[in-house]
Amino acid sequence: MKRLLTIGHSYVVAANRMLAHHMALQGTGEWDVTAVSPAHFRGDLRPIAAEPIAGDASTLETLPVRLDRVPHLMWFGGRVREILARDWDVVHCWEEPYTFAASRIAAHVPERARFVVASFQNISKTYPWPVRAFERQTMARANGWIAFGETVREALAQRPGYGGPSRVINPGVDLQRFRPDPAARQAIRARIGWPADAVVVGYVGRFVEEKGIGLLTASLEGLLHERRCHVLFVGGGAMESMLRREAAKFPSFVHVQTGVPHDDVPAWLNAMDVLCAPSQSTPAWREQFGRMLIEAMACGVAVIASDSGEMPFVVGDAGVIVGEDDERAWREAIARLVADDGARRTSAERGLARAHARFTWPAVARQHLDFFDTVMAG
Repeated sequence: MKRLLTIGHSYVVAANRMLAHHMALQGTGEWDVTAVSPAHFRGDLRPIAAEPIAGDASTLETLPVRLDRVPHLMWFGGRVREILARDWDVVHCWEEPYTFAASRIAAHVPERARFVVASFQNISKTYPWPVRAFERQTMARANGWIAFGETVREALAQRPGYGGPSRVINPGVDLQRFRPDPAARQAIRARIGWPADAVVVGYVGRFVEEKGIGLLTASLEGLLHERRCHVLFVGGGAMESMLRREAAKFPSFVHVQTGVPHDDVPAWLNAMDVLCAPSQSTPAWREQFGRMLIEAMACGVAVIASDSGEMPFVVGDAGVIVGEDDERAWREAIARLVADDGARRTSAERGLARAHARFTWPAVARQHLDFFDTVMAG
């Protein structure tokens, strides 16, 4: 029996720890999987205690974390060295290689264990000290690395230390939770006070400038003036007050919902007909994946996304890709899907099929285990 330790601060959320759970299921009789998460973590929107998974197939151990409000300097405390010192075959670190957490884990991985790191970083950056030292230390120990997208592999493959085995593996989506749900659709619309037959354009995520909130509101202005659609914003962030002013301009047609826990996101997605993801690249950031896209597709919602970062690879031919700076194209793409029931239905069907074909947790977990076998054989 091969022994796998997978560790990451994001595992505090059960939806993220589905990777460990499904690696244990896919590796039944072959892999023994232990996941390590923070006992508590101060997330962007709320403090989080380690969330359980009903029937968890992996073994969960929790640790205290320090400096959890400073991502580059956060680290695991408590028994982390004792846990790492056990007889592992593979230690999988879901922390960016340039973080103190990753470099500290790398320093204490047993010599006989294979060490694999994962990254979402899709811009090759020049880091200041000590961040560049963390990355160098982490990658000097790594026996392989996982890129969470094509643009990640493209950005990192030529960096010093990244010459070892690598594989592009996408994150997954829980298809038992994210699925078409007509009852949830009706319930959310009734709660807001919207007609059951309204065409709803939605957004899910952080209310911040780089997510394209300004572009989206400008693109929707004409449709709202003509009362051709309803618009639903779900999330939170610095631009909330701007969105509430927008909602006040179009009472009964624009709704802003904050404080939605991740478990409730499927219901809010089901209330939408079209999800928009208008992310805007900056010199220091471009969209690293776009989890809301695979969640929307899994719920049978048509998607429109900008061409920022990884999103064109995520959407493929299952949605509409629009230039991130092309406001006219955004207006036209949204208007076309709002007006055309058949086009929305076709897009939704393609997205649902793509979610089932490419982004299921069992498939993602199997890809991880196969890569770990490759690294062990190398």
